This record gives sequence, C-alpha cells and structure tokens, in this order.
Amino acid sequence: MDIVSIRDLNREQIEQVLERSEKMIPYARGEKSSKALDGKILATLFFEPSTRTRMSFESAMMRLGGRITDLGVPAMSSISKGESLADTIRMVEVYSDIIAIRHPREGSARLAARFSSKPVINAGDGAGQHPTQTLLDLFTIKRIKKDFDKLKVVMVGDLKYGRTVHSLAEALSSFGVELTFVAPSALQMPKETVKQVEKMGCKPKLTNHLNETIADADVLYVTRIQKERFPDLAEYQKVAGMYRVDRKLLREAKSDLIVMHPLPRVDEIDPEVDDTPHAKYFEQAFNGVPVRMALLNLVLGGEL
Repeated sequence: MDIVSIRDLNREQIEQVLERSEKMIPYARGEKSSKALDGKILATLFFEPSTRTRMSFESAMMRLGGRITDLGVPAMSSISKGESLADTIRMVEVYSDIIAIRHPREGSARLAARFSSKPVINAGDGAGQHPTQTLLDLFTIKRIKKDFDKLKVVMVGDLKYGRTVHSLAEALSSFGVELTFVAPSALQMPKETVKQVEKMGCKPKLTNHLNETIADADVLYVTRIQKERFPDLAEYQKVAGMYRVDRKLLREAKSDLIVMHPLPRVDEIDPEVDDTPHAKYFEQAFNGVPVRMALLNLVLGGEL
C-alpha cells in the first residue's frame, strides 16, 4: 500500500492509524521495546533538506527493530550522473522493503510509487502533499482536544506553497471541522484544495486578517512563508513577516487555544509563545515518531 496523498486513506483508515499511534507512545519514548519490524529495511530518499521528517522516520523504524538505508546527499549518488528518478527507484526497491521519499517536484512521489513494487510513503513533494505530517497533526489535535467535531481551525501563512496545509485541510474536512484560511491573496489556499474541501461538505472562510479570526479559534495552525518556493525574490519580500503570533495576539484567544506549526519556524511565532500553554508545536514534532511507527507497522504488517 502506497501513501502518496492523504486521499489514499479513507476516514476509517485514518482513525486506525491514530488509534495505533496512541499505542506506540511508550515505544516512541523508549519505555518499551519492539522487534515488530526486525529484518525490514526502510530506504530514505530525501532530495530536499529535512530534520523532523527524516529523523522521525528513522527513529520510528529503529524503535520497531527495523533498519535504515539512506540515499544520502543526491549529489553523491548516481543522480549526479544523470540517472532518472524512475531508475533510482527501481534500484532502491531492490535494497529495501519500503521507501520514504521527499522531493522538490510535485508528483514525484506518485511517480516513485508507479515504478516501485515496494510501498512508497510521500515525505513531501514540492508544494503538493505531505500525508504523514497530516496524520501527526490530526493525532496532536485529537490527543489534546479529544474530538474533531465542530472545532474551529484557523490556518495562517503560506497556504499556496505550504504542502502541509493542503493535506490537512482535506483531512479535517472529513471530520466536520470549521476551517478559516488566513493569507495574503498571493499565498491563499489553492482553488483546487478549496474546491476539494467544499466537495467534502466544508465551507471555508478566506481572509487576510488574522486578528479577526483569533478569538473564535480552537486551533491556530501557523506556517512559514517559504522563501525557497518563490520564483521571484521580490514577491517573497512583499509578504515576508506579514503575520506574527505573539503574546499580544494571544490575549484575544481562548484559554484553551492550541498553536501548532509544522516547523521550522523563522519569525512567525515569537519565542515568548513557547512558554505559554498554547504552544503545542514541539509536542507536535515528537508525535511524528509514534505516528510514523504506526504507519510503518500497519503497511509492513508487523506485530508488536
């Protein structure tokens, strides 16, 4: 089974991953040990920089007793000699049981899945999808809020190029949440995603004013304005620093509002927020381990 888009999982399957993730918490913390994936090998192909996604995949596999083989820096592989992605995938699948790939080109993970007989997990493809980030985001929200029904989720920042919010918006729509997209017009949520969530019964609000939405929010999902995604630096400079979450803003929020961020952050969340009860982004980052453990376990069929 490939996990290229969050659309590859129905609601029942998502709930199964979340339920299994809860059981993985003590293993992810090292309080229990498992050999569920002993003898299995995860191949990691990261064509873009990554800290949390790469390390949490590696930790997840090792916590389950499996092993890792890593492509390393693409420039040091046969890719630098002109090898196609398709041929790279054909070779990598020979050395592994499952592949996690991150690539700057949208659609690359789907291409990888096409040429691989082994399961492929999308660890982020350009401005496309990031399904495992979505699963850990859902898990974080559920652990804290207990239920999704009637939650008001505000997404703010780079919603055009931010692949995490594309997947998350679609997933949350299936759970009956209210969505608000806050972004400058140039970075607003893509029309395709808006149409998809509307098709799923959600009627999102679109605005560029964060101050007007903060008071009613249950979840504030903040994203970085991604300089590396802009084809024109001048366009980036027009919107850089447009939104900033600080204590002053949070005075207008509910006492139980949670602030999330896929990280890394630059200046969109003031470090002073870290010490407030609202900040959940570091807990969110940890949750990548049990969630990816659950996903690897379910896909490869290991028993704890």
